Parts: sequence; structure tokens; C-alpha cells
Amino acid sequence: MTLAQTAPRSAHRPDRVGRPLRILAWASFVAEVVIIGTGGAVRLTGSGLGCTEWPLCTPDSLVPLQAQGIHGLIEFGNRLMTGVVGIIALAVLLLTIAAFAGRRLVTRALWFAAGGIVLGVGAYVVANPVGLGAFGFSSALLLAVLAAMVDSVRRTERRRDLIVLAWIVLAGVMAQAVVGGLAVVSDLNAFVVGFHYTASLLLVCVTAAYLVRLAAVPGPRERAVPSWFAMLAHVTTLALAATILFGVLTTSNGPHSGDEDVIRNGFDATFLAHVHAWPGYILAALVAVLTVLAWARRLPVRRWLLVLVAAVAVQIVVGVWQAREGLPELLVGIHMVLASLSAAAMTVVILNLKAPIGVLSAPSTDDASTVVS
Repeated sequence: MTLAQTAPRSAHRPDRVGRPLRILAWASFVAEVVIIGTGGAVRLTGSGLGCTEWPLCTPDSLVPLQAQGIHGLIEFGNRLMTGVVGIIALAVLLLTIAAFAGRRLVTRALWFAAGGIVLGVGAYVVANPVGLGAFGFSSALLLAVLAAMVDSVRRTERRRDLIVLAWIVLAGVMAQAVVGGLAVVSDLNAFVVGFHYTASLLLVCVTAAYLVRLAAVPGPRERAVPSWFAMLAHVTTLALAATILFGVLTTSNGPHSGDEDVIRNGFDATFLAHVHAWPGYILAALVAVLTVLAWARRLPVRRWLLVLVAAVAVQIVVGVWQAREGLPELLVGIHMVLASLSAAAMTVVILNLKAPIGVLSAPSTDDASTVVS
């Protein structure tokens, strides 16, 4: 008798969660994608220094003044979007803790937050004389969030995966705000700006992973595809990561520096554009092979691979188009957003390489019964 035959019927069902959590989880994913678009708009319109200070926009004002013009409004709008993303991430976290760990742990998390604010005020007082008050406050609050995450995970027995993912998103948004401030005070250092985008893309992947796990049956998981297929999928992930990495380097050294007075003197952007294309074509070939094999063997990831095929195909078309047209701002922005959607689709494919024990009625191969917790 197999595990699928002995598993109770209730073990084949995902946890029931309230509609508000599901809606907010989707809102968190959408918001992370949108902020990549607004961040791209800041850079592509030359508004990276539209607000010359952080967290204030000017030395004397939180909001942009008339002298900042449209660039100040665009930069400040992206900062406001960071606040929206953070509020949604916090709501998802608190609802997740309440649903799977109880209100007592919600209260503990809020106490950690209060302690972090007190610690942040102290750090601000110490660091402000050297002009780092805002960074001191943010760093102290981030440390409190990390401490609260460890405490919540240690005290939780159900759905630790969801709680960890929700904490990562909140901590990531807070860290992103600090990195954004560093980008401003460093006069749009190419590596800081590139890291800022990469971290945003990773948060898109984490929110996508949360959605997948929220809809999944909890518990130990078994491989749902042959081992060779799983290995090929992970190689494809590496090709995607390489494509994105070289894309970030290319854009960082291209004409869209974020401000007309910032001149890049790093890598050769023309050469990097060709290097960026090579792993991109390898990625397209690997995704095509995976999709054909998945449909030929009727593997459970086949429909999500179609989504990945569409995302990568459109991404390649836009990439070639923008290169031939001299990198127009709109196409570069679309290319940036599509990269995050491609990464999110790849994340969903990888997570669906395994399924909860007992859900698969018949493994695709003999080695598909290998149990992985």
C-alpha cells in the first residue's frame, strides 16, 4: 500500500485561510512588481536625484518642493510606493501569524516592533551628529524585525514556511528602503542601484513563492518529476539568473544612469549587451526543451512552463527591439518588469517540482517517490 493510499483525505487539502489574507498576498505580489516599474521610471526619466536627501526629499522638506519639478515628484512617488508595499507586507505578516500561530504571537511581534522603535530612536540620537541618523534608526528597526522573525519561527509549529516567507518580505522591504537611501547619498552608484533592482526582483520571487505555498497542502513533499528533469530545471534557473545579472550590469553601465549629471565609467555597455544576450538565448532553448519534455510526459509543471515560455519569449522580443531602437526608455522599463515576471514564473515552476506526499496519485517515474521534507 502506498503513501497516497494511506494518507487521510484531509491531508490532501490546503489549509483554509481567510479571503483577506489571500487578497493581500496577491496585492503584495502585484505591489512588488509595480514598484519595479516605478523604480525604473525614476531611473529612466533621470529622476534618481529628484530628491537630493533621504529620508527627507530636501534638507528642509519631506515632500518635493516646486524647485524639484517633475523629477522630484517621480522620485517621491516611488518613495510613497515603498510605503504602500511595506504596509501590505506588514498586513500579510500579521494575518499569517494570526492564522497559523495565534494572536499571542501577533502581540509578541508588535512588542518587538515597539522595542525596535525605541532602539531606533536611540540609534538616531547617536548617529545623527555624523549625518547618519536616518540610517541608524532604520538599521535598528531592521534588527528588531529580524529578532522578531527568529522569535516567531521558533514558537510556531504550523506553516513555518509561510511565516518565514512573510517575514522575509517585510524585512526585505525595509532593507530596500535603506538601500534606496544609500543609492541617493552615493550619487547613484552603479553597483548600489543594480543591487537595489536585484533585491526588488528577489522580493517578487518571494511573494510568488508565498502564493504557491499558501495554496499548497502543508507537510512533507515528494518529487513530482523525474530527477533528471528537476536537475535540468535548476540548470535553467541558473541560466535565468545569469541573464538577469548581465542585464543589470548592462543597464548599470548604459545611458540610463538615473540622472543626466551621472556619467558611467565602468564596463563597456555595448559589449555587455552581447554578453547579456548569450545566456538569454541559452535560457530560451532550455525553457523550450523543458516545456516539450513536460508536455510529452504530462508532468504537473507543464502549464506553468507555458507561462514561463511566454514571459521569456516576450522578454527576448523586447530586448532585441530595444537594442535596435537605441534603448528607448519605455522599452527598457518594460524589459525590467518582464525580467521580474520571468523570475516569478521560474520560481513557481521550481516549487511545483515537488508535491505534498499523498497528493500524487501515480508518480511519473520510480524515483519520484523520494520523500523530501
